[in-house]
Amino acid sequence: MHRVIDEILASTRQRVRRINAAGVDVGVGVPTPIEHRDIIRLIRSRKHENRIPVIAEVKPGSPTTGNRNITPDVASRIAREMEAAGAVANSVLTEPAFFFGSLKNLSAVRSSVGIPVLRKDFIIDEKQIYETESDLILLIAGILGDNLGRFVDLSLARGLEPLVEVHNETELTNALDTKTRIVGINNRDLNTLTIDLSTTERLTPLVPDDLIIISESGIGSARDAVRVIDAGADGILVGTAIMDAPFEQTKSLVDAFLAL
Repeated sequence: MHRVIDEILASTRQRVRRINAAGVDVGVGVPTPIEHRDIIRLIRSRKHENRIPVIAEVKPGSPTTGNRNITPDVASRIAREMEAAGAVANSVLTEPAFFFGSLKNLSAVRSSVGIPVLRKDFIIDEKQIYETESDLILLIAGILGDNLGRFVDLSLARGLEPLVEVHNETELTNALDTKTRIVGINNRDLNTLTIDLSTTERLTPLVPDDLIIISESGIGSARDAVRVIDAGADGILVGTAIMDAPFEQTKSLVDAFLAL
């Protein structure tokens, strides 16, 4: 793992300890299920319209960009613009130290839109699943390793649709051994942090046809979007490229086939 990823994971472990210290009663017995919004149905419907299913991310910042200081009210407004532009779902970053996100933003967005909402974070502990109130949750295969299947099962029991993120063939094999219905192919290498869209092109043929594939990272234009969809992805997850103009840039990706 790249040094930055190691630092994020160290920070996340501290967060998990604070959940313990707060006395949050989670992880006991059978989880209370959440009634979630069905993203798979929406993705298939959008594809039938010859439009690109876009998971549009409310992204305050990252280790390589500045902090936009997005409050829950601002997050809600941005998410509504993305929904109006045709996004099939919203992704909300909740990692606070490096990506400047929050659970408050997640809650505000989910109560403001009618489309599914993904919690995007570094999930390393069951308690994070129990505290999550969303429709989908990101699980990173390269971080969870042998625990991936257990975290997928717990997410499903909680009523959360897991989006299992992979970066290479080994992680994909691990993901395919779980009950996940959605595989996210991240074009960013976690060891070097470099981005290469050919990662999606290389891995999509290895994914069974009955699973949904989401291409993540490095999609900055309509041409990039069409490239990964043509490679076999069912949808895309985009954050940085659309935050400057959430409505206009989300719409340009949704309608990319019409523009090219």
